[in-house]
Amino acid sequence: MPIATPEVYADMIRRAKEGGFAYPAINCTSSETVNAALRGFADAGSDGIIQFSTGGAEFGSGTRVKDMVTGAVALAEFAHVVAEKYPVNVALHTDHCPKDKLDSYVRPLIALSKDRVDAGQEPLFQSHMWDGSAIELTENLDIAEELMERSAAAKIVLELEIGIVGGEEDGVVAEINEKLYTADGDFLRTAQQLGLGERGVYLLAATFGNVHGVYKPGNVKLRPDVLERGQALVAKEFGLGEGAKPFNLVFHGGSGSAPEEIREALSYGVVKMNVDTDTQYAFTRPIAGHMFGRYDGVLKIDGEVGDKKAYDPRSYLKAAEAGMAARVVQACEDLLSAGQSVAG
Repeated sequence: MPIATPEVYADMIRRAKEGGFAYPAINCTSSETVNAALRGFADAGSDGIIQFSTGGAEFGSGTRVKDMVTGAVALAEFAHVVAEKYPVNVALHTDHCPKDKLDSYVRPLIALSKDRVDAGQEPLFQSHMWDGSAIELTENLDIAEELMERSAAAKIVLELEIGIVGGEEDGVVAEINEKLYTADGDFLRTAQQLGLGERGVYLLAATFGNVHGVYKPGNVKLRPDVLERGQALVAKEFGLGEGAKPFNLVFHGGSGSAPEEIREALSYGVVKMNVDTDTQYAFTRPIAGHMFGRYDGVLKIDGEVGDKKAYDPRSYLKAAEAGMAARVVQACEDLLSAGQSVAG
C-alpha cells in the first residue's frame, strides 16, 4: 500500500484509541533499516510507523553531507516507493526535535509538505514531533500552538512532549529524576491551550518515568497511573464523562518495557510506542555473529584473499534485516494483544 494519506493516518489513530492498542514507531537511520521495519510490519500483519530522529536523518544523508532535512527527505522518499509493495499501512514521522533544531529540521519539513499539498499532492510525512521538554511549559505550548497551525495547513499531525524522557538519545542527555513524571496540571494546561482535537488532531508524549535506552530491572520506575490521572483530570474539567480519554498519548522509551507495563499504558490511551534501542540491537546482533563466525572470510588474514561472499555486505545485511524485522514483529504483537488487528 502507499504510505498512509492524512485521512488514513487519522483513521489509524482513531482505531487505535477505540480498540485499545498502539502502533510501534520504529526509528530508522538507513534504507536497510526502513526495509527491516516494513518487513516486520508485513510479517506481523500490522500497520505501523517509521520515524527518523534528527541524528538518524543526518546520518541518512551521508556522513559527508550530514544534513538533517536532506536525509529525512531521502529516507522518506525511499519509504514511499518501497512501501507500495507491502500490504499494510505505514505512516512516516520525525522523532524528538528540540528548540535549537526546529529551523533546521521540522519547520523546513512542514514547509516542504505544505508545498506538496498546495500542488495537489500528499504531504511527505504524516507527523512531526516538537520536543519542548527542556524549556518552560508556557513557551513549549506557545511553540506547539504555532507548529500545530502550520501542520494543519500541511495536513500533518503534530506530536509534542510535556515532561522529560530520561537517558540519552542523539547526544541529548536527561537526568533520571522526578521530572520524568508529567505533572497533573500540565495535562490541563495543554488541553486548555491546544484544545482536544477541534483545532486539529495531535499526539501527546506525556512522561511517566520513560527513559531512552535499556536499563537493568529496578533502575527505571514506570508509573502509567500518571497517564490515567491526566486523562481523568482533563475529562472532568471538560465535562467529557467518566472513562473518557481526551488525549492521544505516546509511550517514549519503549525498549525493554515489561508486557504488563505496556498493557497498562495502552489502557490509558496510548496509541503509539517508540522502539529504538531494541531494534538497533536486533539489527546489529546478526552482523556481529557473521563477523565473529566468519572472521577468516571477512578478513584477508596471513596474505590470503578471504571469502568475497562473506564480506559482500548483502551476506550480513540480509541477516540484519531479518533480525530487526523479527523484533518489529514482537513489538507489534505486544502492542496489538490488548486490542484488535490493524492490518490494512
